[in-house]
Amino acid sequence: MKLRTAALGALSTVGLTAAANRLLSQRADGLDSPLSGETGTYRWRGFDVAYTEAGDPDDPDICLFHGINASGSGHEFRGIFDALAEEYHVIAPDMPGFGRSDRPPLLYSGSLYTTFVGDFLDDVTEDATVVAASLPGAYAAVAAEDADVAELILVCPDATTFEGRRPLVRSLVRTPLLGTSLYNLATCKPAIRYFNSDHGYYDETNVTDELVDYQWETSHQSGARFAPASFFGGFLDLDVDLGGVLADLDVPVTLVWGRQATVSPLEDGEELAERADARLLVFDQSDVQPHVEHAEKFVRRVVHGEEATEATSIEIERPGDEKPAETEE
Repeated sequence: MKLRTAALGALSTVGLTAAANRLLSQRADGLDSPLSGETGTYRWRGFDVAYTEAGDPDDPDICLFHGINASGSGHEFRGIFDALAEEYHVIAPDMPGFGRSDRPPLLYSGSLYTTFVGDFLDDVTEDATVVAASLPGAYAAVAAEDADVAELILVCPDATTFEGRRPLVRSLVRTPLLGTSLYNLATCKPAIRYFNSDHGYYDETNVTDELVDYQWETSHQSGARFAPASFFGGFLDLDVDLGGVLADLDVPVTLVWGRQATVSPLEDGEELAERADARLLVFDQSDVQPHVEHAEKFVRRVVHGEEATEATSIEIERPGDEKPAETEE
């Protein structure tokens, strides 16, 4: 009798868990574009990749690649998209497996995303300025070895986010019942708010209800756990020397860092800038997303090249420059 009761209890728990997973998926169906532009679809290797574009097509292209995390999407560029469209033809795709793009149950990899970035730049843009955050900064750097780009603007780029690969973690998150439940727990609204406040934003007031709601919706679309499963398992990292890759490129490189960045500390940016002979712009009162926390200043300083006038940014010149490092008081 006890065994039967335990078995029925277990079956009941499984049923309730499955029902809860289905309910969460249904509640999140239908994701609107977070950017105010024309939406399009880029067909790539069986994927329908969603992107948003704005601005005059005759203006220079600027392409924005969002960071990789469970709730990653073009929503990251909501603060700079319209401003860039005033002078550029701006294009922002949702990476395959994220946002409004297709999310099939593939074994996603860093090499897959590097190929995507290169193909997207070749097929959709022309000699574009590229803005890319975190892992896609490394994807863009490697892709730029072959793709035609005018400039790289990389926000806290990193080729390695985890030490080693963990295939068991990836396999666990991909499982239909337990994996979905664990993924839903990791992407519930309190968890999203915590991760943003802990190592996404310096100013916790930037973690708004609107931000949390959209990130929850995008992380609960059908198939949403498959690309993050590879991310959690370390399979989206690249086995490259990012400093060496950047140093070998024949295009201008600007690195952008938040002074208070924790996951990717400023020391990493200073070392990378020295090795790559790249300009380094550092924003005070910012974690790993200065383009989000200081959107207006990011556009003025980083993209338009205006001189610093506020105490929110400093510029560290390239090692070969004669001009001393400039610090705003």
